[in-house]
Amino acid sequence: MKVSVVGSGYVGLVTGAGLASRGHDVTCIDIDAEKVRRINAGEPPFHEDGLAELLSRVLKAGKFSATTGYESVRDADAVLICVGTPSRADGGIDLAYVRASAESIGKELAGSSKFTVVTVKSTVVPGTTRSLVPLLEKNSGKKVGAGFGISMVPEFLREGSALEDFEAPDRVVIGADGEKSFEAMRKLHAGFTCPFLETTVETAEMVKYASNGFLATKIGFVNELSAMCEHMGIDIDSVAKGMGLDKRISPQFLRAGPGWGGSCFGKDVRAIVAAQKDAGLSPRILEAVLDANDAQKKRVVDLAQQATGGLSGKLVCVLGLAFKAGTDDIRESPAITIVGELLARGARVVAYDPAATANFKRLYGQIGYANSVEEALTGADACIIVTEWPEFKISAAEYKALMAKPVVIDGRRLLDRKSAHAAGLTYVAVGVGNGGAG
Repeated sequence: MKVSVVGSGYVGLVTGAGLASRGHDVTCIDIDAEKVRRINAGEPPFHEDGLAELLSRVLKAGKFSATTGYESVRDADAVLICVGTPSRADGGIDLAYVRASAESIGKELAGSSKFTVVTVKSTVVPGTTRSLVPLLEKNSGKKVGAGFGISMVPEFLREGSALEDFEAPDRVVIGADGEKSFEAMRKLHAGFTCPFLETTVETAEMVKYASNGFLATKIGFVNELSAMCEHMGIDIDSVAKGMGLDKRISPQFLRAGPGWGGSCFGKDVRAIVAAQKDAGLSPRILEAVLDANDAQKKRVVDLAQQATGGLSGKLVCVLGLAFKAGTDDIRESPAITIVGELLARGARVVAYDPAATANFKRLYGQIGYANSVEEALTGADACIIVTEWPEFKISAAEYKALMAKPVVIDGRRLLDRKSAHAAGLTYVAVGVGNGGAG
């Protein structure tokens, strides 16, 4: 199939390159000329394991290209809208990019003799995809169902493992307005062996929000339990393992930490909360999830405050700035709140991340940045492990040797507790009944 992908951000570029690798002819559209230049040179504008190699392969094979214009829409069998839906001040989503894309797509459809399916992959509240029909009809001069179709196919890509998720998805959800649109989407996703759900456009939109809201709730729940486990001398990982053995619960996303972040959970939960309020409903559970997540990020700093006897004037090493390992994405990263809290309490901060430092510097230019784990730890009065990068898992003895005062707050439980205490660290792990050194 000939596919135009509007937007070369995380979803657009991964999806576009993935479809090209499966034999489709893909054109990626973005208004940012420099980003387009980099993509055509085989340089992804963000870090995702394996993406640079995949992009180089599909470019070399002639199955993928990027451009600033919408001309490819005229010959496309499917157009995927993968643009951003940022949060408004009230938590609702800003649809300006989605609507602008629909207008531009409609103008190009006016010159097309094909039946093209316009598919939204951006995360949008129920009703959004269908609301684009008047824009598409006005700008194309065609009628939905005759000259073009619409569909909504939500994405379920996890940053850091997006290529794996693309190739082996848990499910494909297709919401469409008619059989011709369903058939085009079946063809686009041919070869995937996962379960398929074909449903209404609005249901497909809701599935994405329901999924992210539930996963955020699951993390928030285990994070809330982690405080009780610390208080009672219980290991949260063992509790989570016991819960996860119940097939009704599963172990996925039952991992306590410094709070969730990223481009999806916060934005999507706030959006569905705002949508519920607009409908006159009371989103009590999801509002509590948002509050609990904010509190969890600050609680990590509270643990550091308690372990050091006060943070004022102390040099604190923060290991990990990306919201998760395998990406350079700092959107809503726990590190943002943690660094802000540390500075507010008078600490001096030095940070290290193998991929996200450049992005984080745009927010916090006033803190120190190291080029390695060892450099970051040297002379520190305390260390907070925020992101689960494998290279942070050096020996407890190395932490002890490098730091001025060996206080480690392990937000990811990367270090072995017994080894940490044996090495002389004051070791505090989120979600574990902790003691001091020895």
